[in-house]
Amino acid sequence: MLNKNCTIREEKEKLEEELLSPLATRSKFSKGRIFSERECEIRTCFERDRDRILHSKAFRRLKHKTQVFLAPKGDHYRTRLTHTLEVAQIARTIAKALKLNETLTEAIALGHDLGHTPFGHAGEEVLNEILSQGFRHNEQSLRVVDLLEKDGRGLNLTLEVRDGILKHSKGMGPILCEKEVEKPLSLEAEVVRISDVIAYVNHDIDDALRAGLIKMEEIPSIVRKKLGTTHSERINTLVKKVIYSNQATIVKKIQLEGEILSALNILREFLWERVYFSPFVRREFEKAKKILLSLFEFYEKNFEKLEYFQKAKSLFPEESKEKIIADYISGMTDRYALSQYLEYFVPKSWEF
Repeated sequence: MLNKNCTIREEKEKLEEELLSPLATRSKFSKGRIFSERECEIRTCFERDRDRILHSKAFRRLKHKTQVFLAPKGDHYRTRLTHTLEVAQIARTIAKALKLNETLTEAIALGHDLGHTPFGHAGEEVLNEILSQGFRHNEQSLRVVDLLEKDGRGLNLTLEVRDGILKHSKGMGPILCEKEVEKPLSLEAEVVRISDVIAYVNHDIDDALRAGLIKMEEIPSIVRKKLGTTHSERINTLVKKVIYSNQATIVKKIQLEGEILSALNILREFLWERVYFSPFVRREFEKAKKILLSLFEFYEKNFEKLEYFQKAKSLFPEESKEKIIADYISGMTDRYALSQYLEYFVPKSWEF
């Protein structure tokens, strides 16, 4: 029964005190937002963050952004949106079992790839090569929620969610946080970091098998032995191992059993070699890179052609031209980038 002297949000915060691990992040003690706001009577601060991300334009665009395979012939290949949802599901399962803050975990997971470019990592490579300061999708994701959403107002998320979004990415680096500078503020963010890997190595293997790019027997035997031979077996094994590796004792960082971590790393290396850098995938990536490079060069010469050029210049008067173009291109979906390329570089048929 609700205490009449407490709001629903305050009741939820009390439940967190009673039910969560001592090392979980509690909504009541959030480090706050960039701009202070009046608290909601119903939702905790992390519930509001999750909802803001879910209803954002950047989140909706993820459904038309590539994960690995560009414009695949089939309806069952992953997109950046389905990847995000799989990460969120895995992360919530782990967080709940470890008595961490499930809502904070979900908010970070839903927001972690908002800054990803069209055409997957091909777009990230292009912008990273062009921009003098480089381009990293995790930093762009933070820029999206801080500045670009809601016409320059941003989503005004809590520090914990923003920190988790920024520090989820590991590239080809260690799966678990090893350097203090990489360590996020919360265990919930660490859960998202490892859940991101669990999700993408498994669904990318699944998609590569579906595409005929690899065969099951080519997957390293140690991976099949330790993790399983099916999509569900591998995820089940990894999720359980993360939970059991961190459940017995109260730890200050997320850990994973040595043999399982080794098998996961081997699977990730196999993907880099046989899928991400395979001739088939790279050939399509090079096409995508050419499209985005051409668009970037075109907008540099025809800056006024950017749809939100005037708005961006008024919102960010101190921002460089190249950064505004990068914001515009990184926010594109695959199909919008293609339509812009067709508009500016492909001759149209004459009508008589």
